Amino acid sequence: MTDHVDRVIAQWAEQAPDADASPMGVIGRIKRLSHIIDAELRSTYAAHDLDASAFDLLATLRRSPAPHQLTPAELMRASMVTSGAITQRLDRLEARGLIARTRREADGRSFHVSLTPAGLDLVDRALVDNFATQDRLLNGLDPERRERLAGDLRTLLETLGDTGRAVGVRR
Repeated sequence: MTDHVDRVIAQWAEQAPDADASPMGVIGRIKRLSHIIDAELRSTYAAHDLDASAFDLLATLRRSPAPHQLTPAELMRASMVTSGAITQRLDRLEARGLIARTRREADGRSFHVSLTPAGLDLVDRALVDNFATQDRLLNGLDPERRERLAGDLRTLLETLGDTGRAVGVRR
């Protein structure tokens, strides 16, 4: 069976036989998977009136220990949202009644961000659908292949220096 990437590699072999297009077998497929996965997840989030960044912030708060609160700096480090977008995202989520910001007792200049009951309810419902979407996307792989692929991708990320640092930060 061949896919789009196989056809592209074959075209390069024909048109530039001295070039090694074999890395495209991995990179091209990762890029195509990323587009497919992003589209499917966007659709899942939209069903809950969320975008990817809003979902990520709510899910980051949800997976934090009760009472599900973090400072904006902690939230930024633990999520996949950049510092430039965090205040705007928090403003939108607060306006929707999904999060609350409260001043920290130890430092009146900073505050905690926490889920409201409405935010907790929404993120719990969205999480169920998110996990179901991810499972459906991986349906073509049995548990052993999923685990092997996850390990291979982890190794690749580690070799590229991604060992828990923020996404999008260059070394």
